[in-house]
Amino acid sequence: MNIESIVREAEVKLAPIFAEIDRVSEVNTKKVLDAFRSNKVSDAMFTSTSGYGYDDRGRDTLDKIYAEVFGCEAAFVRHSIASGTHALAIGLFGLLRTGDTMLAVTGKPYDTLDEVIGISGERGRGSLSDFGIDYEQIDLLPDGSVNISAVKDRLSALGDKCKVAFIQRSKGYLDRPTLTVDEIKVLCDEIHSVSKAFVVVDNCYGEFVEEREPVAVGADLMIGSLIKNPGGGMAECGGYLAGTARAVELCGYRFTAVGVGLEIGATLGNNKSMYKGFFYAPHTVAQAIKTAHVAAYVFDKLGFETNPRWDEPRADIIQAVKCRTRENMIAFCRGIQYASPVDSYVDCEPWAMPGYSDEVIMAAGTFTQGASLELSADGPVKEPYIAYLQGGLTYESGKIGVISAANEVIKAMGGSI
Repeated sequence: MNIESIVREAEVKLAPIFAEIDRVSEVNTKKVLDAFRSNKVSDAMFTSTSGYGYDDRGRDTLDKIYAEVFGCEAAFVRHSIASGTHALAIGLFGLLRTGDTMLAVTGKPYDTLDEVIGISGERGRGSLSDFGIDYEQIDLLPDGSVNISAVKDRLSALGDKCKVAFIQRSKGYLDRPTLTVDEIKVLCDEIHSVSKAFVVVDNCYGEFVEEREPVAVGADLMIGSLIKNPGGGMAECGGYLAGTARAVELCGYRFTAVGVGLEIGATLGNNKSMYKGFFYAPHTVAQAIKTAHVAAYVFDKLGFETNPRWDEPRADIIQAVKCRTRENMIAFCRGIQYASPVDSYVDCEPWAMPGYSDEVIMAAGTFTQGASLELSADGPVKEPYIAYLQGGLTYESGKIGVISAANEVIKAMGGSI
């Protein structure tokens, strides 16, 4: 079976969808450009600061740009946030206090938050549970939608005890739909109608996929990683938190120290890559979404179940492919690795990755270690053996990666589908 011919067929069928992706990218690019111009970005803002980092104009201006583009009151962006999990931990510890309850309204959060919350791991290491913070969750309905009536009932019962209603926008390592911004708006409105809790959104993989972000439609705080969408493939580390002024203020005190907050923090020469990455981000995200659509088309044509399907709208950059067997999943990831610009010669293997309860396989021949906006594929190696594809700094390189993955899966199946 000729995969290249399937890709050419996909591009014809996907032309109207690609045009809409380009339109959204242009809308978001204009928002970014307008924010750069209104905040008078200059070369001086790329200058490095050291020590305390007082009066770092580049740092403070980038915070304002993020808030303006995302449509919220305040934000902070820092290279010293080590990962999305770190950013989420800052947000949760910033808003929750002893005796409070965190209610996850979209089922269990991403695996790496288990030990942060305290639902797994050793006691006494500083989880939310160790500090006397309770955790509850409302599971999704069988069709993957939010059980809004159950959420409202539980929030009403908890009253002021619930301080955080937590939404995970993306599917993570679950086989469920990603929430659209419109769906998040409905959920925020319903939560705020019965509760004073902060609505916190894990926005990883979702930035710039749509024209609006969760904080523009009612979320109190959203959180993400710069080696995913908003870093644009340029930021080599970092994360952000954005939302209401109060929520961001409290998280700033957790990030540094109470009374100091966001007034300190040397940028050590990282400003330029974060500015440039945010400028590139809408376009680069569009390249990743196009790659995901083509991957869905190809693997659907090969007889595999995909989520979303090739002609369905997207709310994040992740493409899930049910590989059916362990061998197929490993072959899929190896195909992505073989088509990477970095470490293309490496055979990726499942391993016991810290923070995960199952073996995980990760293909990521990336310029920045672990950067999900660059072409990568990963997932827990367990039934139904779902490979989660994300990224593609350019559509062309993403397409080449999809072809490589498909060919490796075909080989793993004995050369025929």
